[in-house]
Amino acid sequence: MLTENYNLNQNFTMSIVINNYFVASFSILLFFVSLCSSLHAEEKYKVGLTVDIPYVDIEYKGNKIRIKRIQNTLNKLTDNYSKTSRPCPPFCITPIEAEKNVKTVGELEVINFIKNEINSGSGLLIDARLSEFYDTETLPGAINIPFTLFNTPSIKEIAPLLGVKKKENGFDFSEAKILYLFCNGPWCSQSPLAIKALVKFGYPTNKIYYYRGGMQLWKLFSLTTVLPKPNQIDKQVK
Repeated sequence: MLTENYNLNQNFTMSIVINNYFVASFSILLFFVSLCSSLHAEEKYKVGLTVDIPYVDIEYKGNKIRIKRIQNTLNKLTDNYSKTSRPCPPFCITPIEAEKNVKTVGELEVINFIKNEINSGSGLLIDARLSEFYDTETLPGAINIPFTLFNTPSIKEIAPLLGVKKKENGFDFSEAKILYLFCNGPWCSQSPLAIKALVKFGYPTNKIYYYRGGMQLWKLFSLTTVLPKPNQIDKQVK
């Protein structure tokens, strides 16, 4: 009887040891899987948007787009936006403020605007460059309204696209959309000219934002650009 009890206790003890071994092994395995996943994620997005945000996913006109930065830390600009010394005039440094009471924004504000206001339809991201530049590449979610169309009388034709309603003795801006405008960069006057024309037209300044960095700074941060579909506004306005 003593021998039998001893064997039972011995078997029970061995069972506990084996179970503990498997539990410990499984825990170690989970730790390494978690560690490897973490390292892989860090390696995949070692160049993030911010410390906490590696990328932003958006959906525009049924297309899913991931706004992120090029992960190659040796990447350099090699196209037209790598130039540092364009002749001035006409390519002079623009002021930080395009127009009084119009807020100037940076890349993160633009990304947040694309993610929220563009998707909800409450805002427009306007590439104010001429269509031949827009056709080559632009920011995700941007439409093309060349700066030349913001002058009278063209601006009256595009006003409905901006949420502005015509009325008997003028225009109703109560449902005007939030506008973010940009062009080639801090040396480009196309979006500032469009903004000045909007303000002159009576567009509420609290609904106009100026992305001064434009294409040059967007590309300097190696952010995602897109090849647009033929949705240029200047081809719709006669």
